[in-house]
Amino acid sequence: MNNSLENEYKQAKRKSAKPMLWVSMISMTMMFAGLTSAYVVSRKRYDWVSFDLPSAFYTSTILIVLSSITFILARRFLKKDDRMLTSVFLISTLLLGIGFMYYQFLGFSELMETGLYFTGEQSTVKSSFIFGITGAHLVHIAAGIIVLLVVIFNHFNKQYSSKNMLGLELGAIFWHFVDILWIYLFFFFYFIR
Repeated sequence: MNNSLENEYKQAKRKSAKPMLWVSMISMTMMFAGLTSAYVVSRKRYDWVSFDLPSAFYTSTILIVLSSITFILARRFLKKDDRMLTSVFLISTLLLGIGFMYYQFLGFSELMETGLYFTGEQSTVKSSFIFGITGAHLVHIAAGIIVLLVVIFNHFNKQYSSKNMLGLELGAIFWHFVDILWIYLFFFFYFIR
């Protein structure tokens, strides 16, 4: 009897995992919609300064797109129970994610080298928004890297297979979400100056 209740609990937990993830991603989307809306409204200020995005942001965009592709490949090979290639693509995703963060920080350095800062006398409204919004996105990428590390750990402990992919799928959904979020932010900053 106790075993039956435990199985029911596990089934209920599995069924609620994806909807809960979607609810949290909707909340994050609303937060970034609010931030980008504030950016648009602030463009009308007299002290708005227009400048180009740092070149490192272009590189980081390429890296985050590649990381989503490698995560898709990892999932595809797990469906075939090819543990070796799944491992290769999961680790590639992790390295590309770390590379994305590195280039984001290089982008921040590029902004500071041109005299633009998040706060202080040399900051502008626009530079503060770019630092703040991309910084908030970096926090979500850091969370994604933690999720990815858990997925890799579980994969190496043989918790995933073609018949049990839920953890990997949840990690992939979140990773693709932060990827799409960055692409939106990148084009938003590129076109709305």
